[in-house]
Amino acid sequence: MKKEQVETSIKELFRKTVQKDAKIHNAYLLVDSAKLGVHLNLAEGATGSAACAQQPYYIASVSKLITSVLTSILVEKEMISYEDPISRYLEPDLLHNLHLYKGKDYTSDIKIKHLLNHTSGLHDFLEDSPKQAKSFVDHIIDEPDRLWTAKEAIVWAKEHLEPHFPPGQGFHYSDTGYHLLGLIIEKITEKPYGEVLRAYIFEPLQMKHSYLAPSEPMEKSEYPLADLFISNINITPYNSLSFMHAGGGIISTNGDLLKFMKALVQHEIISEKSLSQMKRDWGKFFIGIDYGYGVMNFKTIPVLMPQKYNVWGNAGSTGTFMFYHPATDAFLIGGLNHFRYHRKGIRLMLKSIDKLLKCDVS
Repeated sequence: MKKEQVETSIKELFRKTVQKDAKIHNAYLLVDSAKLGVHLNLAEGATGSAACAQQPYYIASVSKLITSVLTSILVEKEMISYEDPISRYLEPDLLHNLHLYKGKDYTSDIKIKHLLNHTSGLHDFLEDSPKQAKSFVDHIIDEPDRLWTAKEAIVWAKEHLEPHFPPGQGFHYSDTGYHLLGLIIEKITEKPYGEVLRAYIFEPLQMKHSYLAPSEPMEKSEYPLADLFISNINITPYNSLSFMHAGGGIISTNGDLLKFMKALVQHEIISEKSLSQMKRDWGKFFIGIDYGYGVMNFKTIPVLMPQKYNVWGNAGSTGTFMFYHPATDAFLIGGLNHFRYHRKGIRLMLKSIDKLLKCDVS
């Protein structure tokens, strides 16, 4: 199939994905492969004004890959070690009974690496369900004016949720853990997390439209922030979105995320050795998907996960995704902007790979 046909096929796939789902109000897809000569930067949907491919949007848990790369930068600078206990950096009050499992406090056993690959055993304040209280998601919706600090989200989790296993003895996805990472990074650098992101990643890579909400980008976009939805409720203006912090609070654009992923793949922001370590030390996320230091790695599982889908990157609960597909030298980036649409976002990414693999290379 010729390059032009492949591009048309991906455009049609994206358009149909958005149009057949009434809950997708705005969506974004970037596909870039120098090897195939393919470059698409697409937007579909309308939220007051037509969606635009240059529009900034919340990247949700795709932020975790950026948080992990930032941590790796600090490791390379010998400001921190993956083996460091988190108790070295965080105050006793926050750590008190943070990881109380079956009557034993394992908090002092949690290391930086456990937070990065979700093997700490800590709860996930966003997805875990409290036994006798409303969920954190309900708080977001019911209390739109409430401002959440990272510490407040962690304390809420400590008061309402239970850890799942001792550190290093399992896998449980944890936004709580990434909030702790953000606070540790602030402690080490003596700067707010958003400023650290800007100094170490956004400015060096000229990601001019990227920032940690609610701060400001280096260059204000001429396009409005894309609307974000939970249960078809537009929560974009909610102050309660302040809860996202290091686990998911970055706002960016397809173009900026492409700059980041290219720099990561080409070892321009961290070394090849550092990237390999991020991929190597992993927990088992799902069958066919390992989770390293902020890196989802799709590996071959006969029938369930064919080799053609071997990609690495990260994805978010709002249908966001940012992956690299080595076989086609392709970057696949985008978002559907609706909470709990992570499977649909990944499905769109994998179907786009199917299209790319049909492209004639000449």
